[in-house]
Amino acid sequence: MAKIGVHFPQAEIPATSAAIRDFAQMAEELSFSHINVPDHVLQTRTPRADFPAAANYTTEFPHHEVFTLLSFMAASTRTIRLKTAVLILPQRQTVLVAKQAAQLDLLSDGRLELGVGLGWNQPEYEALGTTFNDRGRRLTEQVEVCRALWTDQHVTFDGEYHRIEDAGVAPMPIQQPIPVWIGAFAKPAIARAARIGDGWQAMLPAPDDQAERTFRRFFDDVEKAGRDPASVGLEATIRPSGDNVDQWMKEAEAWLAAGATQLMVRPGGDYATIERAIRRFAEAMPTLV
Repeated sequence: MAKIGVHFPQAEIPATSAAIRDFAQMAEELSFSHINVPDHVLQTRTPRADFPAAANYTTEFPHHEVFTLLSFMAASTRTIRLKTAVLILPQRQTVLVAKQAAQLDLLSDGRLELGVGLGWNQPEYEALGTTFNDRGRRLTEQVEVCRALWTDQHVTFDGEYHRIEDAGVAPMPIQQPIPVWIGAFAKPAIARAARIGDGWQAMLPAPDDQAERTFRRFFDDVEKAGRDPASVGLEATIRPSGDNVDQWMKEAEAWLAAGATQLMVRPGGDYATIERAIRRFAEAMPTLV
């Protein structure tokens, strides 16, 4: 069966430790391969961007702190993998992220996958004291620094944004290095994922001809970068709604046929609706290959 993860509905789920623990354990018991958790540190009173999804990133839609949340989930589960999807890396201190990720990987017995991306919320960057316009270039160097710190106990690095002199994080992570996924929908960001990512967290609406062409270009770019396309993952999102489970499975199969190597299930609605859809999707998952 294909790897299939589930989105953590942090704006919809009750903000209690019991509810979060129960969600993580449910996902593991239902045989989902991983849990994806998005990242936003700061929300605004009103939307600050001109696209519909921006309405979901105000203070009315809470976001848990991602490393703390995943640490709690790690302690509540045993086998399911834990994934940031995605951590807004350029607005954070790189060495601190490397340290936090190494610690979480250790405490979860090597179950962390670090999905990273550029983000779009400029007020969040400003409040965190970081610059917005150079975030793409900075992310590329950040990934290089993190991988160095996860695989070499003593690192010396002199780059555009980072300087480290014979130092490292201890304890080291179990995975050396921790897998890094790149969330992207703009062409330059997708090309960056092809060059440096262990996987691309795709943000496309439907498994149509356009998605298939985009997936094909991505794997072509992976090969042009001198990498083996078979070693790079591609995760697509399926958003089950209504009651037609057969249609959900057809969409999942279409994503896989288009070139996705794994899926992430993200139902909408209130929490009761989301949980019901997750359980119904899990019942049908064994039909996927």
